[in-house]
Amino acid sequence: MRHFGYLTPGQDESLFSQAPQPFDRDSDRGTLGMALGATLYSPGTTPDYARRIGALVDGGVTSAVLCLEDAIRDADVPAAERNVAAQLAELHRAAAPQVRVTPPLLFVRVRHPDQIRSLIKEIGPAAAILTGFVFPKFTATSGPGFLEVLAEIRAETGLPLYGMPVLEAPETIYAETRVRELLAVRNLLARHADAVLAVRIGATDMCGLFGLRRSNDQTVYDLTLVREVIADIVNVFGRDARFVVTGPVWEYFARGERIFKPLLRESPFRARDDLPNAVLVRRQLVRHDLDGLLREVVLDKATGITGKTVIHPSHVRPVHAMLVVTAEEHCDALATLCLTDGGVRSSEYANKMIESKPHARWAAGILRRAAVFGVLRPDRTFVDLLDIEDVGA
Repeated sequence: MRHFGYLTPGQDESLFSQAPQPFDRDSDRGTLGMALGATLYSPGTTPDYARRIGALVDGGVTSAVLCLEDAIRDADVPAAERNVAAQLAELHRAAAPQVRVTPPLLFVRVRHPDQIRSLIKEIGPAAAILTGFVFPKFTATSGPGFLEVLAEIRAETGLPLYGMPVLEAPETIYAETRVRELLAVRNLLARHADAVLAVRIGATDMCGLFGLRRSNDQTVYDLTLVREVIADIVNVFGRDARFVVTGPVWEYFARGERIFKPLLRESPFRARDDLPNAVLVRRQLVRHDLDGLLREVVLDKATGITGKTVIHPSHVRPVHAMLVVTAEEHCDALATLCLTDGGVRSSEYANKMIESKPHARWAAGILRRAAVFGVLRPDRTFVDLLDIEDVGA
């Protein structure tokens, strides 16, 4: 699979100077962590998931999670476990060579380590369809149980299954314990780094601990308490090259009452005389509260976060459109890494300074993202990647 796989070769050529590169479950860990993009969560009780997955992939979904934790009622856990096993078995049959249905990078969010054992036992060969598991409310105390079971399953099956811990428990959030706990979690994950694909931020539980919820015209960064927690998470994990940190969920997908003006400017859309529907694209984005999502992804990237949890298919293309590397970013990154002896120079766009040593890590990250999300042509922007028929579908 690859990002924007629904585009035709002609569209690829017109949009990208460097097309997104393909990847699959056997790609190296660094590539997969960067390629997660918009990870679509669905309740484990979804009855027709296997039948819907083809349409989701056609719509741009490249990573997905079936949730057995907070997305379902406690009373529904046994039925959800049976359903997840059945959906995975059906997907495994559909992915056979003679059928050729390519599923996304697929994970199951479990409640406790024993669920991993029971699920793997139940689905048998269908475990090959999985990329890994999501570990909720991960702490230095609960984490070893998840990681030990994951190591056992990897050894028993020979499958390169990964874990994605979610930082959302009180110990990792509250001020009096946060930094100490985050450091302990980092040390724990470092001992299992080859099996950890990404560190996820659980903003919904985080907000719940403080009795908060952002509105549709706010980003999570407008909530001071949450912003400070995210800053500490990135401070601890983002500076460690072994870990990818993914962004918190955006909760809105239908038009709601607003107090403030939309967060999305009109000029990038009105400037596109070659795209007759550009203004309508913006209108649809605002109508479905996706302008706030775009703003939040921009702030995620500025904070050092790549990828995002999403809960609606309409979120996928906007997130991926914002993760594509622009021609200017790519040019600046290459120029930065070409200054091997240090020093400073003006960018080729003559609008900023490039200082090789301070900007080197940023530049390397841009090139990693460019490999999986592609590089736009100089005359293209994220507007070109959004289709009026898909936004808010």
